[in-house]
Amino acid sequence: MALLEVLITTVTGAASATVGVLVGGIVTRRGQDHQWSRDQQLVAYQELLSHYAKFTMVIKRAHADRCGWDYDWAEWSAVLTRVSLIAPAEVAAEVDSFGQSVDRFLDRVAREVDPVRTPLGEEEFREASAGVAQAQIRLVNAMRRSLGGRRKALTFWIGGSHAGPEIRGSL
Repeated sequence: MALLEVLITTVTGAASATVGVLVGGIVTRRGQDHQWSRDQQLVAYQELLSHYAKFTMVIKRAHADRCGWDYDWAEWSAVLTRVSLIAPAEVAAEVDSFGQSVDRFLDRVAREVDPVRTPLGEEEFREASAGVAQAQIRLVNAMRRSLGGRRKALTFWIGGSHAGPEIRGSL
């Protein structure tokens, strides 16, 4: 009888340890997957906002200097695609809205005017930037929410948009 008790105790202990290792592995894997996904989101978000800030500065500088400009729009499109692969649905919807605002902004500052012949002044450029500035605030706040933590919503933009300080985003 003592041998049976030892055997049952040993088997029960081994089974408990095995279950514990399996559960621990699953929990760890989920945590690692979540962290990886969050890291990838952050990289994609940074790329998107970086490209936006760069091409708005290129265009603004072209107007100020009355010169031509060029930008790698294929890379902009590639960044949008990368974000769409990793972003949660809420962020993807804001990226789409932001992209539409960027398109309207480009109509006003790049497609409908020639910075060499008819450059926009500072105030005109600022007015053209108002819609995209609001879209940028909404996008950044959606990105911040998707990354978790206790980040408060921003009511202003940092970089990229050149609208006046009177523009505030919707929370």
